[in-house]
Amino acid sequence: MQYSLKIIFVVFLLTACATTPISDRQALILIPLSQEIALGKQAYQQTLKNQKDSINTHLNQVLRLVGQRIAEVSDMPKLEWEFRLIESEEKNAFALPGGKVAVYTGMLRICENEAGLATVLSHEIAHVIARHGAQRMSQQMLLSGAMIGASISLRNNTQRRIIMGALGLGIMYGITLPFSRGDEGEADQIGLVYMAKAGYDPEEAIRFWKRFSQAKGDKGPPEWASTHPTDKTRIAGLKTYFSRAKYKYQNVKLQRGLGETFNLPAEKTDNNEPEKPKPVPGVSVETLSP
Repeated sequence: MQYSLKIIFVVFLLTACATTPISDRQALILIPLSQEIALGKQAYQQTLKNQKDSINTHLNQVLRLVGQRIAEVSDMPKLEWEFRLIESEEKNAFALPGGKVAVYTGMLRICENEAGLATVLSHEIAHVIARHGAQRMSQQMLLSGAMIGASISLRNNTQRRIIMGALGLGIMYGITLPFSRGDEGEADQIGLVYMAKAGYDPEEAIRFWKRFSQAKGDKGPPEWASTHPTDKTRIAGLKTYFSRAKYKYQNVKLQRGLGETFNLPAEKTDNNEPEKPKPVPGVSVETLSP
């Protein structure tokens, strides 16, 4: 009996494996895409409930335009993609399952141009395409021995804790941590190809991360204590993926290069600046900050 159950369990895991586009990595995903999308929408609404949208019409148009260009060349172009610009000096961006992406206006200062923005958006879109949230949920359900099936719900306390933990911001040491840094590297790899296919120069990704590193300075935890790789590690990783992205860029019908350069007002430095928005606990924010 036990032997039969083991065979069934192994077959179940094998059939639950999915191949991630571009990286061709085998990933264990036990969450149906429809449920992942539903959870992502709920989390997105909760996250943005107390956030202020930017009223800059032009920048909103640019964000949606660049985002849609990348989404269209992605492996899930028919998702209900949504791109929101949040008014905040926070240098941040996040994505949630189902194609929900938000960028803070402070991040645009580091982007500097469309290609820099494409670097950020393609990275976030890659998290959605690779279904990293579903992978973490699947992993934590297996580790906790929680029931996996068609009845996954936020109303179930055990499942809610697992789901929100998998979609949360908190640093988790042990088995979960390396997977998070692995997700970041995979999103960089996939995103680099997507931005090139959308017509943006992938060379700008290197320049963007150098600018991001300079803006951030020495802030942040050491790499071993962070879910994100150091900027030096990230740049080195990007260079290893460059040949495929450059080939895509050289053969794309329309090369947009760096695109439009953003003309942004000076960053606020006074003490009366509103408090930075805080992520909602338990909600997935694929933050670019450490």
